[in-house]
Amino acid sequence: MSGKYFNADNAQSMGYKRVLLVEDDVRIADFVRRGLKAESYAVEVARSGQEAITMGSVGQFQVIILDLGLPDMNGREVCGQLRSQGVDTPILMLTARDTVQDKVTGLRSGADDYMTKPFAFEELLARIEVLMRRQRGGDSKPEASNELRIADLVLNGETHEVRRGEAAIELTPKEYALLECLMRMSGKMLSRTRILEQVWGYSSDPLTNVVDVYIRQLRRKIDDGHELKLLKTVRGFGYKMDAS
Repeated sequence: MSGKYFNADNAQSMGYKRVLLVEDDVRIADFVRRGLKAESYAVEVARSGQEAITMGSVGQFQVIILDLGLPDMNGREVCGQLRSQGVDTPILMLTARDTVQDKVTGLRSGADDYMTKPFAFEELLARIEVLMRRQRGGDSKPEASNELRIADLVLNGETHEVRRGEAAIELTPKEYALLECLMRMSGKMLSRTRILEQVWGYSSDPLTNVVDVYIRQLRRKIDDGHELKLLKTVRGFGYKMDAS
C-alpha cells in the first residue's frame, strides 16, 4: 500500500503552507495561529528568539512571522542570525513601533516586510500570500530539498509519502503531522506539551494521553521490525527522533 494520502481537508496537516510564528504574547500568538489554521496553514510557534533560530534554521517554512520584541533578544537579532546561517525564508516582522527608522532598520536586518501592531488579520493574510508568491517565483531549489531524512526513514514533503528503506508506510493525517514535527526537530527532545501545541493546537495538556497513544502507533509503524529504533522516549520529558 502506498504511504501517500491526501484530500482537501488534510492539506493543513500535510504542511502545504507552513508558517513559523515567533511571538511570546500568548494572546496574540493564539489569535494568529487560529486564524491561519482556519485558512489551511500549518503553524508552528516559537516563543523566544533562540527557539526561533533553532526552528527557523532546521524547519522548512514558507514564511516566518517574527515579532520584534522577544524576551531573550530582539527580532532584528533573530533575523540577522537566520540570514547569516543562509536561511532565505521570507520574514514578516511585527512590531508596535511605526517610525520610518524602525521600519528601515528592520528591513536592513534582513526582513522582507514589516507590519505594525495592532493589525487587521486580513492584511496579515494578504502580506503572507504576497511573500509566498515571491518565494515561489524565485525558488530554484530542487524538489529533494523538501525531503526529511533520518537514517533510512524518508518523509517527502512534495508527495507526502513516508518510506523506511524500500517499504512505504501508510499514516493517518495526525500520525503524519506528528512524524513531520519530530523529524523537523531531529535530535532535539520535544515535550508532550510542545507536541500537543504543534500538532493538535492545544496550548496546554488537557489531561489527555493522546500524545502517548499516537507515539505508540507511530513507533509501531516506523520502528517495528527494524534493528535501529528512531523514535526515542526521553523518560520524564518527552520524545525525539534520533538515529544514534
